[in-house]
Amino acid sequence: MRAMPDKSVDLVVTSPPYNIGINYATYKDTSKRSEFIRWCHEWATEVHRLLKPGGSFFLNLGAAPKNPLLPHQLLLALTEESPAFILQNTFHWIKSITINTRKGEEISAGHFKPINSKRFVNDCHEYIFHLTKSGDVPLQRREAGVTYADKSNIKRWAHTDGNDKRCRGNTWFMPYDTIMSRDKDRPHPATFPVDLVKQCLTIHGVTGSTHLLDPFLGIGTSALAAQQMKLAHFTGFEIDDGYLAAARERLEADLENTSSQLI
Repeated sequence: MRAMPDKSVDLVVTSPPYNIGINYATYKDTSKRSEFIRWCHEWATEVHRLLKPGGSFFLNLGAAPKNPLLPHQLLLALTEESPAFILQNTFHWIKSITINTRKGEEISAGHFKPINSKRFVNDCHEYIFHLTKSGDVPLQRREAGVTYADKSNIKRWAHTDGNDKRCRGNTWFMPYDTIMSRDKDRPHPATFPVDLVKQCLTIHGVTGSTHLLDPFLGIGTSALAAQQMKLAHFTGFEIDDGYLAAARERLEADLENTSSQLI
């Protein structure tokens, strides 16, 4: 990233290692907390340098039940130590949820990942911290929103301007795609869905010259989102050759699939 020019990136969407012992192919995900936070501050300093004044940095972080404070401790380091970001929004990526309706129905959706514990409950969400340089970057709330369940609200509320779209809010339910084989379909132990990246891009807003950066490319999910949304520029970094090869394969397969649909 050091070779890239200052203020050259509009958006950063990334998910770094969480330092919770995930079994990556190359990177060792176990460091002292202070060392991990210092390392994150180093690469985040580069992100700050590269981000345009009106840019957005969407940082996906999860936690382990035994270490629930780490995302917040890292966030404090990124917002209190120079060069400091400002936390503009906190989104909650919901991976699994159960809803009890007023009719007494119990509806479960998403991918439930069980844990073997008598102390902890299952953690069914992760954080998406929306960081900016100013704290007042305008967002495309309606474009990234949802339709009204009660259509009478469209006329009743003046701020709708007659549009059947409202802000989605800060809870994003986006489960993983169902896969048959992890080694074949998702050869990485910690990924996010393509739709999660698209939601970040949409709520910030994209133009014909938007440049997206992902410092932790993994198997290329952010690159896939950029390709599908036809972004002008994308830059990604990855240290593992196997993950990088998988990213290339996903991008090529997506292009082939798109081409076949046009025939």
